[in-house]
Amino acid sequence: MIEARNLTKDYGSVVAVKDVSFTVGAGEVVGFLGPNGAGKTTTLRMLAGFLGATAGSVTIAGFDVATASLEARARLGYMPEAAPLYPELRVREYLAFRAALKRVPRRERKAAVARSLEQAAVEDVAETPIAQLSKGYRQRVALADALVSNPPLLILDEPTAGLDPNQIVEVRSLVRELGKSHTILLSTHILPEVEAVCDRALVIARGRLVAEGTLAELKARQRSRESVIGAHGEPASLEATLRGVPGVQRVRAKSTRDERGTVELTLEIAEDAEPDRTVERAVAALVAAGAGVRSVGPVRASLEAVFAELTQGDAERKDGA
Repeated sequence: MIEARNLTKDYGSVVAVKDVSFTVGAGEVVGFLGPNGAGKTTTLRMLAGFLGATAGSVTIAGFDVATASLEARARLGYMPEAAPLYPELRVREYLAFRAALKRVPRRERKAAVARSLEQAAVEDVAETPIAQLSKGYRQRVALADALVSNPPLLILDEPTAGLDPNQIVEVRSLVRELGKSHTILLSTHILPEVEAVCDRALVIARGRLVAEGTLAELKARQRSRESVIGAHGEPASLEATLRGVPGVQRVRAKSTRDERGTVELTLEIAEDAEPDRTVERAVAALVAAGAGVRSVGPVRASLEAVFAELTQGDAERKDGA
């Protein structure tokens, strides 16, 4: 549905996006993840045809955004972070106006507006002037605008920005539901949002794509510096044994409730130590002390830890991303 090849955007000496390439397949819900200033919004504007690329190309459903702009735009709905709504218009009037601009056939506009009102859950404010709506409802109207021409692809830039917790939950629920019938590229720097609604994620930092994959694949990228050992014995004695192992920075012991009385020992491994070798030493020390080792495994890295590692040192830039 989306194919971006070597996208680059510079403003003289400032390079906002550099050599970014990725694809989004039909039916996917993909998170576009990065800190503020990473280049997310600049990239989305190029994908949607609102901003020309300095180099590279974008195709939407097989149509080149630069050479077949109208065909490409007809197949996408773009929701910018700060949607430019007309406050004096009522919601239904605004959507009818937008449907006309998007060349929805006249005989289909009434049904198109009704469908988008329902999909974005704004039917109850259809006759309300936009100026009287809360921020949450305005975000939904912007989403209805993206949906009114029934495009197969939605590009959503920070759809929950500025919303309160209840509104965020509502918008995420809407996005999950829309993901059943649309391809969605969702830009955000809010990690729970990606985990809540996305199948896969792209991570951008300093204008470059630094990682992509399923959330499980991204988490697996980070080599965990914590491991858990299940062992049988006295917790205090097991802790004391492990504290003497080179490379072990800290040990936390927790008794489990299984019938064998297994103790769960979490090892924090020092930054200058090799994790696998340190765990081997720890197991050997426990066995030598007469403890029964039941299990050994790494602590899975959180998405927050992966994000921090991938975007470490990302400079704050004012490109609106």
